[in-house]
Order: sequence, then C-alpha cells, then structure tokens
Amino acid sequence: MAERGRPTDYRPEFAEQASKLCALGATDYELADFFGVDTRTIYRWKNVHADFCQAVTCGKESADERVERALFNRAVGYTFESEKVFQHQGEIIRAPVDEHVPPDPSAAKLWLTNRRPDRWRDKVVNEHTGADGGAIETVTRIERVIVRPNAIDPNG
Repeated sequence: MAERGRPTDYRPEFAEQASKLCALGATDYELADFFGVDTRTIYRWKNVHADFCQAVTCGKESADERVERALFNRAVGYTFESEKVFQHQGEIIRAPVDEHVPPDPSAAKLWLTNRRPDRWRDKVVNEHTGADGGAIETVTRIERVIVRPNAIDPNG
C-alpha cells in the first residue's frame, strides 16, 4: 500500500540526536525547534518510529535521574574537591580544599514528601461534622471592655 500525504522528514540519525538532546534536558517543544518541525510531528515520530520513541524516553530518563541525584545530594549535603587560589608576594598559590555543602531542609522535605508520602505529607484535616458525626456547634461570644478613666496612664 502506498504511503499517503507528504513524505516524512524523519531520518534514522534523529534518534541519536534526540537522545542526546533529551539527556541534556530538552523538551518535546525544544526537539521540534531543533528539527525544524511542529511538536505534533515529534509526537507522530514517537508513535511511528520505535527507535525515536525509545531514544527520547531513555534520554529524558537520564536527565530525570541526574536531577534526582542532585536533589538527593542537596537534601543530605555533600562534600566536593575544590581549589583555593591565593597570591603571596606576587606568586600565585593553588591549594586543594574539600568544601562542604550542608543539607538543605527544603530539598529534604521535597524528597521525603514524594518518596515517603505515608510518613511525610502536608495533611490538612477539614471536619464538616461535630462530635460523633453530629452537627457542628458554634459559640458566639460578645465581650465588652470597660475602661475606667482612672485606669488610663497619663504618661502612656
């Protein structure tokens, strides 16, 4: 059966290019821009060309895993090798140092709320019934405050 419509612009080498781009964090929109096509074409290529679909999926998984590792490192803190550069009497001195990045509580909370939602979740409880499922009781109280003239501090 003959293919209908315009011939495809897809070429097999696009799979490897897409994989590398997605590993660097490219979105489907950015892939479309790179290949000079509409995003619908990227979706179609993923449906029609298994190698392209797998390349995009694997590339995106690689980027996601990299971000996951970085988030984990921020959550628990980490140490890395670095170098301090000094100048002493006109001479440049390079000294290797270990630098420590302390744990970030926001990263830890994000990690735990997603990985351990049974233990770490923001839970808001709104009760719409009173005790034992009965009506909610409301109490309105009006307070009157009487200020006596001799109780006011003239210096105050």
